[in-house]
Amino acid sequence: MASTTVSPAVARSGFLGRTQVSGSKASVAQGLPVATARSKGVQHVNTKISAVATPSKPPVSFKAKRSAVEIIKEESDFLRHPLMEELTTTAPNISEPAMQLMKFHGSYMQDEREKRAFGKGKSYQFMMRTRQPAGVVSNELYKAMDDMADQYGNGTLRLTTRQTYQLHGILKGDLKTVFSTVIKNMGSTLGACGDVNRNVCGPPAPYKNKPEYIVAEKMANDIADLLAPQSGAYYDVWLDGDKFMSSVKENPEVTKARADNSFGTNFENSPEPIYGHQFLPRKFKIAVTVPGDNSVDLFTNDLGVVVLCNDAGELLGANLLVGGGMGRAHRNKDTAPYLAVDLGFVPKDDIFYAIKAVVATQRDYGRRDDRKQARLKYLVHRWGIDKFRSVCEQYYGKKFETPKPLPPWKLLQYHGWIEQGDGKLAYGVPILNGRLKGPLRTALRTIIERYELPVRLTANQDIILTEIDPAWKQDVESTLRAAGIQDVSEMDPIVANSMSCPAMPLCGLAIGEAERASPMIMERLRAVMDTLGLAKDDSMVVRMTGCPNGCARPYMAELGFVCDGPNSYQLWIGACPNQTRISEVFVEKMKIKDLEKTVEPLLAMYKAQRSAGEAFGDFVHRVGFDALRKYSETYTPGVAAAAAPADFFSSAAPAAVPDFFSTPAATAAASHGMSNGAAKAPAPAAPAAPTPLAGSNIGRLPRVMIDEEAFAMLLSLAEQEGKTLTQMASDAIKNYKK
Repeated sequence: MASTTVSPAVARSGFLGRTQVSGSKASVAQGLPVATARSKGVQHVNTKISAVATPSKPPVSFKAKRSAVEIIKEESDFLRHPLMEELTTTAPNISEPAMQLMKFHGSYMQDEREKRAFGKGKSYQFMMRTRQPAGVVSNELYKAMDDMADQYGNGTLRLTTRQTYQLHGILKGDLKTVFSTVIKNMGSTLGACGDVNRNVCGPPAPYKNKPEYIVAEKMANDIADLLAPQSGAYYDVWLDGDKFMSSVKENPEVTKARADNSFGTNFENSPEPIYGHQFLPRKFKIAVTVPGDNSVDLFTNDLGVVVLCNDAGELLGANLLVGGGMGRAHRNKDTAPYLAVDLGFVPKDDIFYAIKAVVATQRDYGRRDDRKQARLKYLVHRWGIDKFRSVCEQYYGKKFETPKPLPPWKLLQYHGWIEQGDGKLAYGVPILNGRLKGPLRTALRTIIERYELPVRLTANQDIILTEIDPAWKQDVESTLRAAGIQDVSEMDPIVANSMSCPAMPLCGLAIGEAERASPMIMERLRAVMDTLGLAKDDSMVVRMTGCPNGCARPYMAELGFVCDGPNSYQLWIGACPNQTRISEVFVEKMKIKDLEKTVEPLLAMYKAQRSAGEAFGDFVHRVGFDALRKYSETYTPGVAAAAAPADFFSSAAPAAVPDFFSTPAATAAASHGMSNGAAKAPAPAAPAAPTPLAGSNIGRLPRVMIDEEAFAMLLSLAEQEGKTLTQMASDAIKNYKK
């Protein structure tokens, strides 16, 4: 066989790759010697792979440049500097370069906007996110996280939409203690954020008698290990270089696959063999599942892995899907949510190598000049799946096989009692927006500590208590009941199946409310449904986010609210209940006071014209937006729309309050069908619509800050007068001139 040069870069679209220095020699466009080929029956002689070059003459339409984050990564010594130095200073915050590196270690710096003090600037704190493949949490780690919520956090824990914990409110001086505590309790935060593979999702079902679920859980852990950063910077930063030895050993097949460089996937002699100095262009998300179980929102991931087993429960291989992702930006038509599409089937012995091939393709061809275009979904969309598959196969060394047929997908929630199949039970507790606080958190800690239970976190922000002896069942139920926590059978399904992101006031990307507002949204939706005579079982998937980035996956909801400004939301509708079809935007700007007026005609038409057993999202998809708009134009609003409150907080409490977790109206609204341990509060009377501000047609006004004493006076007066803060402040200013 003649000497050849195989270059995956020949299919390159011209977008900037990354420059990698290995030792004293640059490996840019030099070609890497190929080891003995993995693939049987394929002979490679004197072959070279040139997979990491930046094109010497990029297309005119896309100049070769890199974003600022790319420079920060390259100069960081594999995520060490300047983070290590800045963690030792007395400043409450860190610089932009250090903040970008901090993400890779599993943390974001945040500013609690509502606790800013006049003349003192931002109120800095940090959020830490854990890495929990398939959502599995040991008893020791749960207790450690719960303890730290009080010792170093804001008194709460948050369950994320990717089966991890978030601990909010950490001060900079406590970061090392918090991170080292997680590590020493057999947890990790490495790669929970940043331009690497994030937490690997997996079905949280604790079945012991269904081998495919055991295979999926192991696969999630193996993939997480395969793609975890390797340089040791994580331990240098948080344990001063002392690597904590885990009792769980890495699968030898994972170690072997990571080191393999048969087809140019690796940087030779680099501390980061897969990622190199530059890591990935953007975040990378993977979900593993079994046929039919879409509890992980499979199609929203960069890479989906569906494990396939034989009748004996032995792994045969996996179907791979690529190109999913939720993030987008308002008023930027080049950004959009996409669903993953079929890449192909790979045999069991090639799964790790195929995954490396997908990651390497994104690493070398994903855009590094524009972070809004850097996700794998844009590469797949730009190239088309056929070209993507062809380039990926060069890193894989084989052709992908035709995907195996699969049964229909179902969104499984795992609520209530579950038989594990080994004589023990599990109990799935729906958690309001994933927030563990108050009586709920106390009751869960009591049960978990009393019976030494491990838990599992779900991709729907819920928690599953596992390994419960049937003799403990009554005590578990009574402990939860004593804390005021409802059984799922008593909850409103639209609440139990809903999700929202944290949004205001901690998320730096939030432009409005989500977690604090969603309880009231659910209550108002239920009021409309009750008015129309829709039954409790006529449920739908409802999700809400405070910005368009889509962390709570609103574009997969049958009814999705995406904030586009203060008290204003886009309305996305038309996805299907099993999460295999994406929604479309029906209303670009819906003021929250118009919620009932907007959704009541849609639900009324659904009730009148649906087919037997047809879900709301499927109905919307069938009849189309034109028919919905025509029906809405001639519809006469009912009682629900007439009684709509003017804004989120229908008591005197404002949309922006000084305490994140004690919003009066939000607390009252949250008690409706929620597992928060509170008794149901009567719905407050709807206030009169606020008088529009003069000049309100000029768009969002600039932020104005006042001192704490003045704010307290303003809040007190607003409560006395039954007005919002905006109304009260406006009246006070006008009266001052008189």
